[in-house]
Amino acid sequence: MTGIVDYNAGNIKSVEHSLASLGAPFVLSKNPKDLENCDRLVFPGVGNADYAMKQLKESGFDVFLKEWAYANKPLVGICLGSQIIFDWSEEGGVECLGLLHGKIRHFSSVWKEKGIDQTGLKVPQIGWNDLAYANGSSPLFDGIPEHKDFYFVHSYLIQPDDSSIIKASCNYGCLVPACVSSGSVTAFQFHPEKSGKWGLKILENFVKDDLRNQK
Repeated sequence: MTGIVDYNAGNIKSVEHSLASLGAPFVLSKNPKDLENCDRLVFPGVGNADYAMKQLKESGFDVFLKEWAYANKPLVGICLGSQIIFDWSEEGGVECLGLLHGKIRHFSSVWKEKGIDQTGLKVPQIGWNDLAYANGSSPLFDGIPEHKDFYFVHSYLIQPDDSSIIKASCNYGCLVPACVSSGSVTAFQFHPEKSGKWGLKILENFVKDDLRNQK
């Protein structure tokens, strides 16, 4: 069973629709206790990091997600959920969950630091971008050829302390970590649930044990 974390900051409907289309059982809840017995978690998110962290703390999901990750249980973060699993976000200057180490920075900050000409590059990055695999990729990309396109909507990007956890990237004026993974935690800056055939394949790989058990 897959649990979907609902903390009033998620792209919930599209994740629900994708899992339902796969025939994968799931439970959606705003209460951490309802997700305790799940085999894996999807941690989606859109919007503001500061607001999201307040929602997580008020609901108790901040502690729950830390305990889940420390117990080495599978967790997939999506979009904002891929960012606030890190230590700190420039968006609101907020301390985040710290499941993985690094910072979340605005495109303009990274471009300025690297001396990149921003002409012609709009923020947020909205639309399709192709992925290059790195550091052995991730099992969640099994069956997906390199350089397939996935759907992005974001103004901030992951800057991990350890670049070896980057499993896929795209280019948008600079290298954009599109997938990071360490231990049981994997996170996608793009939206698998909005990325058509190949995005659905990622989710299928994530829930494959449930799908196999149903056969």
